[in-house]
Amino acid sequence: MAPLLLFLLLTFVAPIGRMLWRGVQDDEVAAVLPRTTAALADWDGRALPPDAAFAALVEDMREGRAAGTLGAAAGRLNYDQAGFRTLLIASARRVARPFDGSARDALLRADPAWGQVETWGAIHRARGPLTDFFLLASVDLKRDATGAVTTLPQDARIFRIVFVRTFWIAGLTTLIALVLAYPLSALLAHLPPRTAGLMMIAVLLPLWTGLMVRTAAWMALLAREGVINEAMLSLGVFAEPKTLLFNRFAVLVAMVHILLPFMVLPLYAVMRQIPRSLWRASESLGAGFLPSFLRVWLPQTLPGIGAGCLMVFIQALGFYLTPALLGGGNDQMLSYFIGFYANQTVNWGLAAALALLLLAATFLIVGLYGRLVGFGAVRTST
Repeated sequence: MAPLLLFLLLTFVAPIGRMLWRGVQDDEVAAVLPRTTAALADWDGRALPPDAAFAALVEDMREGRAAGTLGAAAGRLNYDQAGFRTLLIASARRVARPFDGSARDALLRADPAWGQVETWGAIHRARGPLTDFFLLASVDLKRDATGAVTTLPQDARIFRIVFVRTFWIAGLTTLIALVLAYPLSALLAHLPPRTAGLMMIAVLLPLWTGLMVRTAAWMALLAREGVINEAMLSLGVFAEPKTLLFNRFAVLVAMVHILLPFMVLPLYAVMRQIPRSLWRASESLGAGFLPSFLRVWLPQTLPGIGAGCLMVFIQALGFYLTPALLGGGNDQMLSYFIGFYANQTVNWGLAAALALLLLAATFLIVGLYGRLVGFGAVRTST
């Protein structure tokens, strides 16, 4: 197993671990402004730092501008405080020439923002080498200049809403898949093997088609000029085309369609093992359909329910393509924002922090399942 284990470590575990490490790594500013971060090491953030910090910043600005490395620190500080990129680069240009007076006066002439405690607080928070800045930002929190954790302004709070939305969509998808898969699995379990095999092929057919193809097919079906609208108009059900695309309905329909086989498989595996004689014995003792179902059939299918719900819910948490193509602005899940910050704004720290929280939530769910149900009860095949 050593070659396979080494292959997985090099191609899977190491790249993911390196990416997640970016969520707590913070070395850009210290590398460009080493004197400044050292001068702010013992600063309490209650008043402006001493003159030594102003002088250190001027020296670091001059060296960083000459070396062309100032942009890296400016980009990191801009994540913390909007406009910091312009502030740092413009101030470095103004203090690059010799000036009269102290470094404090020169920086305040360059930009009055250097007279604000929070401006220095952004540099202090980014002194590294490790930080909780991105992790706090991923749950709409931040530290002020004194180090106290505070909530972001109302108009900047988005990730708590996104987390709730992600879990809500994943939970609703799991519930709908369970409601649809349970009677289907029961039917498959009671059919003759040949017929059940043919129907199982139909159930598994979506797994043999690419995710992009299935999502694009739902776009064609749900469009205003799509198959469903045209069929409903021809039958007189709709008086005019309905908006079935770019909303929560479209996202749920497509996600349930894609994930339904993962609910059917464990349910079918468990139901196939239940002796039919138990149901007949229950009825022969006078129990009706509902008591027999609740007291005989349902308890024996709980391992399949647990395994199916776990598989569907965890996969639904990480859906990216389907909500991005079929949903609207209020239907995007956490994976969309991870991709957005990684690919468009190139904020790898925040993308890694969001991914780390999603991974932690997944491990927590799996751990709770193992504690409450137990992995020994999981069956996904007959």
